[in-house]
Amino acid sequence: MQQSEISLKEIYRAKERISSIAWQTPLIPSPSLSELTGDSVYLKYEGLQPTGSFKIRGAANKLLSLSEEEKSRGVIAFSTGNHGRAVAAVAKQLGIRAVICLSNRVPQYRVEAMRQLGAEVAVHGVSQDEAYAYAIELQREQKLTMIKPFDDPFIIAGQGTIGLELMEDRPDIDTAIVPVSGGGLVAGIAFALKSADPSLRVIGVSMECAPAMYHCLKEGRPVEIEEKDSLADALLGGIGLDNRYTFPMTQTYVDDMVLVSEDEIARGMFFALDKHHLVVEGSGAVGIAALLSGKTANLGKNIAVVMSGSNVDIALLTRIAVEQQSPGT
Repeated sequence: MQQSEISLKEIYRAKERISSIAWQTPLIPSPSLSELTGDSVYLKYEGLQPTGSFKIRGAANKLLSLSEEEKSRGVIAFSTGNHGRAVAAVAKQLGIRAVICLSNRVPQYRVEAMRQLGAEVAVHGVSQDEAYAYAIELQREQKLTMIKPFDDPFIIAGQGTIGLELMEDRPDIDTAIVPVSGGGLVAGIAFALKSADPSLRVIGVSMECAPAMYHCLKEGRPVEIEEKDSLADALLGGIGLDNRYTFPMTQTYVDDMVLVSEDEIARGMFFALDKHHLVVEGSGAVGIAALLSGKTANLGKNIAVVMSGSNVDIALLTRIAVEQQSPGT
């Protein structure tokens, strides 16, 4: 499948293909955010997926599309955490050898989660780009099949199944607010939604400290940026200078990009926990953070916020909850 073949039909095919592995997640009304914005706000909670994030959708679609010969050789992936976990889980279910390359910046709890799923974990470099370079070396040496985290039509189609579910649950949706890293999630969702109704708005959200796609869009081409520590660690990493799919799709289908600070991300994480009793990782809370900070506008009456994952260190979440808790709460 090439870029020109990323179609609504392929997203529906992905939905059927992954139905035994990835779950259809709920769209939860948020009375608190609705009161704050004056509109109807709904939360798409991907933290309920078997691996705790949306990434299992794309990983399942890609791995299930491999030939028997490719499956027998094994697969390799590079990741900031959630993609590697998804690849490891699906590969284990299908009986495929999986090697996951990570940088030293990936939190240890994410590394251990992949090892527990039976993946071979290789830690190399201080950025996702360096982990990717090492993954390419291993791929060539061991003749493994690369499972990219975002810039692949099968990955994009898998993530696009979220867009189908949004339309099924709320056909009257006006705007989707979506976390952005390499762009597989926002490209897939935006393509699905815009195929149904070109007037629907899609707002991407990333963190202020190292928003790769944001800088690429500003420059009009893929560029490298320096990674920095963030509560939204799953959004770290570049989009690849050889990006073929997610950059042009984000340019075409995403209406705006919003950046949120570390304090705003923490507030979003606490809001999800306090108001909805939901565990949400920093990358999954950026959409809530954007609404709470008032950085979005002209969203329409029905707003869907994609909360992309729940894989967060409990000690970190506890610390954030204590810090965010105000007297009398």
